[in-house]
Amino acid sequence: MTDHSAYHLHHHRLTPQMRSVLDRMARAGHPPLHTRSPAEARVAYEAGSGVLEVPKAALARVEDFTLPARDGQALPARLYAPSAAAGLPLLLYLHGGGFTIGSIATHDILCRELARLAGCMVVSLDYRLAPEHRFPTASHDAWDALAWLAEHGHTLGADPSRLAVGGDSAGGTLAAVNAILARDAGLPLALQLLIYPGCAAHQDTPSHTTFAKGLVLEAPAISWFFGHYVQSRAEREDWRFALLHAPDVEGVAPAWIGLAECDPLVDEGIDYADKLRWAGVPVDLEIYRGVTHEFIKMGRAIPEALQAHADAARALRTAFGEA
Repeated sequence: MTDHSAYHLHHHRLTPQMRSVLDRMARAGHPPLHTRSPAEARVAYEAGSGVLEVPKAALARVEDFTLPARDGQALPARLYAPSAAAGLPLLLYLHGGGFTIGSIATHDILCRELARLAGCMVVSLDYRLAPEHRFPTASHDAWDALAWLAEHGHTLGADPSRLAVGGDSAGGTLAAVNAILARDAGLPLALQLLIYPGCAAHQDTPSHTTFAKGLVLEAPAISWFFGHYVQSRAEREDWRFALLHAPDVEGVAPAWIGLAECDPLVDEGIDYADKLRWAGVPVDLEIYRGVTHEFIKMGRAIPEALQAHADAARALRTAFGEA
């Protein structure tokens, strides 16, 4: 997983705990995900996804259900709620995994933490993955879920007038796209919660070069993920993949953006925060120092993950009027 020459370049920037995690990954010696088939990579990612997580929180409600996509497909979803009370605010959560891997299962503990700490209902969506379902299916699925929850959330015990959307990595991209679609549809959202979202068309910001190797998310993996999802230059430059190409973001929901300092995606996350601010959108930007992509799911090893969970939950509470 880790090229040690590249890794030592960044050694001084990383926290001791982050260095220790990277050393353990290197010693484990698993073949990189991008050297496997998508199906094998999904299995491997799920197998490793809980290893560094905080303990699994017990919640009052955890329920699996489906909601309909525009083509009639029933999309699996999981509801998390910290109490059985009706009228809870609701977060639609979209998992990371480069549009190719990831699932409800890989992000189960994170969704539990958000529900527990923010006191809200969380619905995690299994949107369809590439290469079986290429761009823009994931984007359509995410929007179809949000629109359905806005209309039918009360049947789940949620208060659809207090609705937010969030996600990490590719899921952060989908969440930000949803915020633009919600504005266009006149659907008010309380917050867009973006954890190191992908925002650029061609992965050509300086941080993609600086952090190309040795830090969990490597350049060949990014190319492998996105190559399965977007097939052409036109698709890469479509704002539903590359948010920095969105023609107009005025009037979208306020944003909480949490980035990892040692992450190829850090520059484009900052650029998108700037784009939103230029358009007059309130943005709360947090950059967690000395940590890498995926750190949000390493709460057992990385204290910054616990800080990010708390910060994200506080942003949700405030946006929902619960603070």
